[in-house]
Amino acid sequence: MIIDRLSRWYQLLVRAASNCQSVLLLAIRLYWGWQFCQTGWGKLHNLSETSEFFGSLGIPFPMFNATLAGATECFGGLFLLLGLASRLAAIPLIFTMIVAYATADKEAVQAMFSDPDKFVTATPFLFLLASAIVLVFGPGKVSVDYAVEKYLARKKATPQSTGATSSLHGATSAG
Repeated sequence: MIIDRLSRWYQLLVRAASNCQSVLLLAIRLYWGWQFCQTGWGKLHNLSETSEFFGSLGIPFPMFNATLAGATECFGGLFLLLGLASRLAAIPLIFTMIVAYATADKEAVQAMFSDPDKFVTATPFLFLLASAIVLVFGPGKVSVDYAVEKYLARKKATPQSTGATSSLHGATSAG
């Protein structure tokens, strides 16, 4: 009796929490997509300063890498914001944040286990976490990706009646 009641409450909690997934993913995408877009825009509009900074960190080809990082953040952030090719966009964003950690926040990486607060309070951490969440869980139901997925599923489920049938090998025959 008590076990059944607890089980029902737990199932209710799971359903309620599951219904909040897309809202949380939307909030993460909107906020961090915008943050990425702004930081990338800033890099692209201040390339000389950004490339100087990259050069001071020992990053090779600083102008090229400043442009690449800025474009990745700006356009990848825009894709996150829209929920367009979100998982694909998350990959170069994650890589960019790993490079940021390895070059600009070396001390935070070295202190990851001895002083975890230093690691999680470093600037790249939340950008990296947001990108990893979108990569793993997807963009959620309020996204261009989800709309495209639903459209393609509907299109696949209702074959076009063109008067021709398709064989297993892709050849068509009049029908």
